[in-house]
Amino acid sequence: MQPLPRTLTAGAMLLAIANAVYAQEKSPSTTDSTNSVASAMSKSVSSSPGAGLMNDWLRSESDFFKSWDIGGQFRAREEHKEYFAAAGQAGAVDFRKVGGDPDNTYLLLRERVHLGYQPCPWFTAFVEGQGSSSTGDDRNPNAESDGPFDLRQAYVSLGDAKEFPLMAKVGRQELSYGDERFVGAFDWNNLGRVFDAAKVRFETKDFSVDGFVGRVVLADDNNFDTSNDYEYLSGVYASTRTLIPQQETQLYFLARNAGTGSLTANAGAAPQAGGASPRDIYTLGLRVKSLPRQFGGWDYEAEITGQFGRFKETAASVSLDHEALAAHVAGGYTWTSAFGTPRLGLEYNYASGDRDPNDNKHETFDNLFPTNHKFYGYMDFVSLQNIHEARASSSLRPLKQLTVTLDYHAFWLADTHDSFYTVAGARRGGLAPTPAGGYGINPNYGSYVGSEVDLIATYAIQSHAILQGGYGHFFVGDYVKGSLAGLGGATDANYLYAQFTFNF
Repeated sequence: MQPLPRTLTAGAMLLAIANAVYAQEKSPSTTDSTNSVASAMSKSVSSSPGAGLMNDWLRSESDFFKSWDIGGQFRAREEHKEYFAAAGQAGAVDFRKVGGDPDNTYLLLRERVHLGYQPCPWFTAFVEGQGSSSTGDDRNPNAESDGPFDLRQAYVSLGDAKEFPLMAKVGRQELSYGDERFVGAFDWNNLGRVFDAAKVRFETKDFSVDGFVGRVVLADDNNFDTSNDYEYLSGVYASTRTLIPQQETQLYFLARNAGTGSLTANAGAAPQAGGASPRDIYTLGLRVKSLPRQFGGWDYEAEITGQFGRFKETAASVSLDHEALAAHVAGGYTWTSAFGTPRLGLEYNYASGDRDPNDNKHETFDNLFPTNHKFYGYMDFVSLQNIHEARASSSLRPLKQLTVTLDYHAFWLADTHDSFYTVAGARRGGLAPTPAGGYGINPNYGSYVGSEVDLIATYAIQSHAILQGGYGHFFVGDYVKGSLAGLGGATDANYLYAQFTFNF
């Protein structure tokens, strides 16, 4: 089947689901994201449903179950991609017009079941299993399949900030800080991200400080998922809403330390989600964000981040001095009294690139462990590395249950002496020049990568169920056209998806 009919078929499926949704008579309460840059510019309405049917029913039947958290989540997402690189397919690179993978349609399924117990305010135990699968996917190996079922979370939390300011959480858990630009749970991905970690928090009414250390858990299909023994993430993250009135201020220090034994993707029996090359990267950052409803309809957010340390491209490479920088600024306005509470926002993101791949410095920003899907386009072509990005965002809530967003992204390489990096942080191509013969280091190319338009609709069917669908189109720029000129040329890419999430 050709790409266009497949796109139309998927679109018809999405419209059919939408029509069925509009037939629902009940409408749930949803959270108003007015005046929040992080939420409004990250698709306004969360795609995470409420507490779940099982908990609601059990707690209504007996007070005994108020100490328990029993339930789970089912998520299904159909994706259709045109001119995306598919791992394992000969000649497949992003935006290649001929000889690549012009058409990939697949179904992602994810099931989670959890059990939590909180007999008193200062003690919580929680365990969660997860199964992830993909059907009809051209990618091989498949980075979004991890079955049949695995341990996702298992932790114990001690402490009650209302009684004593010190708390601790130990075990397999999510780590999420700021808006997840550098450390996040990556929930959009069919696997997500967790760490085997220990975390201590000191919290008062004026500020909180987290100290943590952990190892990222690597997905290993049909085997028990284990953490990477050779890669650690640690840090201190402080947050206050009283230092500067009407704003949240966050200061943080993060350390990423990966040794030469760090697993790489699909190396022999290694998991499909591999570790980093050897590096010792230290990140110092400052983030500020306006508090909700403090400036009328206006909101703002800004972040500046610097890095230093040592970096090796591969285990056998020379160790280089690492110096890098990233910056983010965003603002918007919400018409709170107008129909649909429309919002318009503007955003700029920057991450440094390497000005000279042959000197003794590495200047490409390390994106760490982010949830990039929220920030740099729903098509997931770009990470916060060697990039300038300008973004315009709009949202409208015409119904209590429905939010529609329209985003525009434009991308330029920060330095054409460096690579165009994937959303996962990998180079496209190698370190050698590749004039018109694919991605590589080609300083004479134009820096304009291209632009992306995303249209997303999110509908809350009930408090425990949410439907989301979207379409994205990427317009290739001069850099991509020049890179692929000798491989049959470049072409725009299309993306269409429909997702259903149900908490039980």
